[in-house]
Amino acid sequence: MSTALAYKEPEIQAPTRRPNTTPASAGSILDAIIAASSSADVDADKLERLMSMYERIETDQAKRAYMAALPLMQAELPIINENGGITDRSGKVQSRYAKWEDINEAIGPVLREHGFGLSFRLSAAADGRQNITAVLSHCGGHQEETTITLMHDSSGSKNAVQAVGSAVSYGQRYTARALLNFQSRAKEDRDDGGVKAGAPASISEDQVIEIRDALMGMRVNEATFCRAMKVDRLSDIAATQLSHAWASIRRKQAELSKQAGG
Repeated sequence: MSTALAYKEPEIQAPTRRPNTTPASAGSILDAIIAASSSADVDADKLERLMSMYERIETDQAKRAYMAALPLMQAELPIINENGGITDRSGKVQSRYAKWEDINEAIGPVLREHGFGLSFRLSAAADGRQNITAVLSHCGGHQEETTITLMHDSSGSKNAVQAVGSAVSYGQRYTARALLNFQSRAKEDRDDGGVKAGAPASISEDQVIEIRDALMGMRVNEATFCRAMKVDRLSDIAATQLSHAWASIRRKQAELSKQAGG
């Protein structure tokens, strides 16, 4: 069982608009519950059945309100600039990504307008991993959540605190995107229609962290893997090498699985 950390970050403020989502059928049942509870000869079994029915109707209505509001909200989410970059040793940007602070600023007003709120929950997992859970709540009462488990990102001479912060930031971006399905794009791509002359075809930051997490899960040294891929670091892996990189990882996973079973 994971141990919850003392961290709670409601990134998006409470919604500014709250529609009336209580249906007439639920209201009539609530009236019946009030009437039954005030009777001197109240039937406890009947009251319990009414309460159960009321809760089911409320839950269903809350989910319906969430599902109705979600596509309307998503349609208004902007394309977010990818202002973050992974650089090589010479300082040249190899790949771009949208920073969490830019994502949060861009999606916040849209979420509030449609009655949504986004928050995050952290907990420790086994083997030094970190669980990051995003919770998308609607003012009607329904919420959905998704979780990603990551190793602390200690690359680039990060200290322990920075390693946790980097993993959390990535987890926020990843889980928020999973719930909201927003789009991001490098500013120069938006300016020239997606054509960048001579742009390096390297893997994205998300792909770097996914590979790093897989290596850590197998306890494979990152430097050893990079040598096998003939690169200085994971962010130097070309996009054309990605399938080869994952094929190598899967072969190692199969080998470890066979050893464990034998």
